[in-house]
Amino acid sequence: MTKPTGSAEPADIVVIGAGISGIGAARNLRSDFPDKKIILLESRDTVGGTWDLFRYPGIRSDSDLHTYGYDFKPWKHRSAIAEGSLIREYLDETVTEFGLDEMLRLRHRVTAADWSSTEARWTLRVTTVDDAGVEGETAIKTRFVFNATGYYNYDEGYTPSFEGREGFRGDVLHPQHWPQDYDYSGKRVVIIGSGATAVTLLPAMLMGDGAAAHVTMLQRTPSYIVSAPRSDNLSVRLTELLGEKTGYRLTRLKNIWFEHLLITTLRRFPNFGRTQLRKWTLAQLPDRVDVDVHFNPPYAPWDQRLCVTPDGEFFSALRDGSADVVTDRIDRFTEKGILLRSGQTLEADLIVTATGMNMQMLGGIVPTVDGVETRPSDTILYRGALLSGLPNWAMMLGYTKSSWTLRLSNVCRLVSDVLRHMDANGYDTVLPEAPKGMPTQGILDLTSGYMQRALADLPQQGTALPWQMHTTFVKDSRLFKGQLIHDDLHFSTRAGVGPDLVGADS
Repeated sequence: MTKPTGSAEPADIVVIGAGISGIGAARNLRSDFPDKKIILLESRDTVGGTWDLFRYPGIRSDSDLHTYGYDFKPWKHRSAIAEGSLIREYLDETVTEFGLDEMLRLRHRVTAADWSSTEARWTLRVTTVDDAGVEGETAIKTRFVFNATGYYNYDEGYTPSFEGREGFRGDVLHPQHWPQDYDYSGKRVVIIGSGATAVTLLPAMLMGDGAAAHVTMLQRTPSYIVSAPRSDNLSVRLTELLGEKTGYRLTRLKNIWFEHLLITTLRRFPNFGRTQLRKWTLAQLPDRVDVDVHFNPPYAPWDQRLCVTPDGEFFSALRDGSADVVTDRIDRFTEKGILLRSGQTLEADLIVTATGMNMQMLGGIVPTVDGVETRPSDTILYRGALLSGLPNWAMMLGYTKSSWTLRLSNVCRLVSDVLRHMDANGYDTVLPEAPKGMPTQGILDLTSGYMQRALADLPQQGTALPWQMHTTFVKDSRLFKGQLIHDDLHFSTRAGVGPDLVGADS
């Protein structure tokens, strides 16, 4: 039901998105500000974000859950590299355990955000769907927005145009839109792509009673693929000896520093990294698979993310002959499969286009400030979280070379420090303003296709503090030491009201 004009609901903080970032942000902000009214909005039917959206076979995290999970809630499952269903359970537990269901609004999609300098408020236009499926519209006026919508378009994945696709007589699926209970048993499957999704799908589709007959991963460019234990036996032992919280904390610390040292070594000594990764890969491949054709990327390690395969299950599928890797380019689809540039035909009953995602900042919202649009590409990020030109707005942008959520605690600390400073001094507005002529650079340092396609739509960052961020936890955390409030954050009192804002709207 649509609310009448002028009846916008007041709030202190609105968190947009109830995925792993939004749930964590809502908990941290509630812990820091128990007396503020915080609303958590989610456009989907349930929480979970990525882990509710993606339902393709084998969906899991490439990051270990001891670092991908929250610092305030131990990961208890034995699997350190966990399936999507386990991550969803963890997020559901977090919502219940910390009482976040009291602030959660499901089926609430923010379609517009308008800042009024006169009121010092954001007015969020929100479409809603009730339990009967009836659509409505409402509005929320809030002092501060924390955007936790992730970095890609949930509505549409990326699929290149393939000549002849309409003539293919089998099924074509994108992993982002996997049909529930889709039956691929006994089918010949070709997966187009070589990223984390393809590496996950290949072994998963060959497991269990409903296994595919054969799976081929068709790649244009090879990726680095590394095997990692599904279970962290040292973590299990630490937990047994020291208890759940201490064991989790030490495991988290161990994994942070191991990952940092590994990435630093591979980046600093790329030739050594190539040699070592080739050696690890060769040891797991059958003789019929040429490591230098199919597992020799043209880029240095960590120019793109390394793909992880738990317990080497990807390589096991190659060894037992149920899967193959083909490195070639597609000429066109045919009735029976795919014709390659080399002249080879890959026959298939199912083609999976694991060709990536479309990046999208702020969940597709284009905020306006006093009626003027401010697109993410127009902004520069203050400590990778606050956007120049956007008052009272933060976004969660995670790491590309470390677990995404490791950055959450730093971003929440920054936001909390800003809000405390505003409350203590009676300010109602904070506006990041970058110095004129400041050099800028991109926020991403990977060459992955989906990132390169989106460069023109992304915010920029500076080359020095406080307008800089790093893409690994250890280096980036150094930027969050000490005082986070800087002269480039301009505080003011525009609306002439004090720090207690809930209820001030009529």
